[in-house]
Amino acid sequence: MSVKSAYGRFAAMVNSLLITIALCFSPAHAQNAPSKPATPVKLAFLGDSLAAGYGLKPDQAIPARLEAALKAAGRNVTVINHGVSGDTTAGGLSRVDWMLADKPDIVIVELGGNDALRALDPAATERNLDAIIGKLKRAGVTVWLAGMLAPRNFGPEYAKQFDGAFQRLADKHGVPFYPFFLDGVAQDPALNQPDGIHPNAKGVDIVVARLLPFVTRNLDDYAASVRRPARP
Repeated sequence: MSVKSAYGRFAAMVNSLLITIALCFSPAHAQNAPSKPATPVKLAFLGDSLAAGYGLKPDQAIPARLEAALKAAGRNVTVINHGVSGDTTAGGLSRVDWMLADKPDIVIVELGGNDALRALDPAATERNLDAIIGKLKRAGVTVWLAGMLAPRNFGPEYAKQFDGAFQRLADKHGVPFYPFFLDGVAQDPALNQPDGIHPNAKGVDIVVARLLPFVTRNLDDYAASVRRPARP
């Protein structure tokens, strides 16, 4: 075999390899290549019976219905239910480390209702929520806060101290704040279970419908903060 012939074959092989590499990185090839599914955002509820879905089927609880609504809107979000019926803010604080084992990206703190029903000191409720938010933020988790209102039969001073705690904490920590978790449902017999406290399935749908714009708006802000696509 002549040197000229061998060189010609070698050059042809190199050219073929270069063409293959160029095709692999061409826009057309990139469009045809299977895309890797985006990792879902993990959104967790740290809450009480309202999140847990007291008196309802698991798929009727607020976290489950919210996940369904988000997926219907094209959002790649997994909603994790860490609601415990009867839990107070003190109980929630004791569960933070356990909840963090699920590695949530975002946590909605939905606690305080049982503190108010038991007429616990609003200052203690505020301290517990403050500790919860601080602990989550130190763990690198994005926090959103859901507010609750005290029963009005406890008097205006109690209501002022309790209700105001949520806004003060949202301002202190700079976290998104949803003022009243049961907005549109509270005290409506048609939307609550016989106890008058927990939403029925229709009530849950209203809670979710009202909560959804808050969640989607803040999901976009979260996506921008971590440089994810706006619609994960």
